[in-house]
Amino acid sequence: MPSAATLAEALEPVRADPSRSAILLDIDGTLAPIVRHADDAHVPESTRTALIAVANAYGVVACVSGRQATTARRIVSLGSIAYVGAHGSELLLPGGGGVELDREVAAWEDRVKRFAAQHYDDDLRRLRVRAEDKQAIAALHWRGAPDEDAAEDAVRTVAAAAEHAGLAVHWGRKVLEIRPPVEISKGRGIKRLLREHDLDVALYVGDDRTDIDAFTGLRELVEHGRLRQAVCVGVASDETPAELREQADVLVEGPPGVRGLLEALT
Repeated sequence: MPSAATLAEALEPVRADPSRSAILLDIDGTLAPIVRHADDAHVPESTRTALIAVANAYGVVACVSGRQATTARRIVSLGSIAYVGAHGSELLLPGGGGVELDREVAAWEDRVKRFAAQHYDDDLRRLRVRAEDKQAIAALHWRGAPDEDAAEDAVRTVAAAAEHAGLAVHWGRKVLEIRPPVEISKGRGIKRLLREHDLDVALYVGDDRTDIDAFTGLRELVEHGRLRQAVCVGVASDETPAELREQADVLVEGPPGVRGLLEALT
């Protein structure tokens, strides 16, 4: 874990001019602790208070989540920031407007839904695999199943069928996502969010493999001259992928470390 001095150094370019900085945060495992059942996730009030202070101080603040954008907003319960949902395919801006779905992704929505309906069978239900509908993405969760190993084996059978059907699959922390065979990434979603903003620095905080895509997206914006600097923060836990640790500029310890980071920003 970073020393206080190391974290302070990482945040220095972000804090130098808050009006020209973006603060981008994953939710599950970052703002909110990981829970056995996804519907039970919540952002602790102390973290939410720190996030409100950040939202009032920085040029762009957004939550970037694998969940649908409206679900992400419900969990965070803050309408003054943006939400990039469904791993970058949805954009929900502040101010109460509707969700903007990436057009390429939207074209595959019906096909993904049909596949999910056909393959979420009695065997998966018996194993307590939970299905989640994210419009053009279908997710299967087995965290907390009575026999997680058997549940994962059954989900892997569905993954093979999805690939055979020409769909894309993506693995997360005890979750499979069945996706359209087009680019869906947090990096792409972040680029879409930031394209209308003139910024110097962007900070991203996340804990899973999909967050590496966000790191990559920000670093590409730096390479193309759209940002002066990107700061990529990993959230450490027993389940943190090794590749995320390797790609992060600095690590913080779990959601409490993220809360401390938010407090340090203000």
